[in-house]
Amino acid sequence: MSVRKMILGSTLGIAAAAALVAAYAVIPRRADLRAFDPAEMARLETAMWRDYYDKRYAALFHHLYESTRTQFGFSPLGSLQIALGAAGAARTFQPTRSRPEADAALPALVGYYRDFASAAPVAFDAHEAARLELDWWQARREAADPRDYGLTIARVTALTYGKSADDSGIRQFGIARAEAMAFRDARGEAITEADWAGIENRLGEAYRSLKASVGR
Repeated sequence: MSVRKMILGSTLGIAAAAALVAAYAVIPRRADLRAFDPAEMARLETAMWRDYYDKRYAALFHHLYESTRTQFGFSPLGSLQIALGAAGAARTFQPTRSRPEADAALPALVGYYRDFASAAPVAFDAHEAARLELDWWQARREAADPRDYGLTIARVTALTYGKSADDSGIRQFGIARAEAMAFRDARGEAITEADWAGIENRLGEAYRSLKASVGR
């Protein structure tokens, strides 16, 4: 075989492999927001909180991608888009000090919820979901009672799953998640590995409650 043919064959092989990888990345999946495993979601969310507070944005992106890909079944490309939107919103919000400043995170949050919508069991308003999400982010920063912003978390969750905000499992999910956040905030710089393990356990309870209400 001539060198030219060998080079041509290698080039075609590389091109074919690249095409297969690209196809794998973009082929639509049957993503479903109800398909998550509660324990794995608790593990991943705990990791994301740690990434956020340590300002490890690359790690935050990785865990966001992993949760979207493995827990909801989005395609690699879809998971990439969603993770970029969520990480971008978190990074934009983190240095802000007022709600008007925090509004800079809204475009990324709207994009995030638009990308998420294809896996929801019902259609929902991405702008409304983004606004409510930012509402509880800001309320938490202003040291609101976790039961109060926990109800806002429940409203966002109810909206995205097409359920009533009065659903007991969804209310329990929102409040339990908020209480885990409040515990983390109270511990601050003194937080320990045992504390993080406790937070993961609390989040596991929250996601089990959500799964019972929306799971399939």
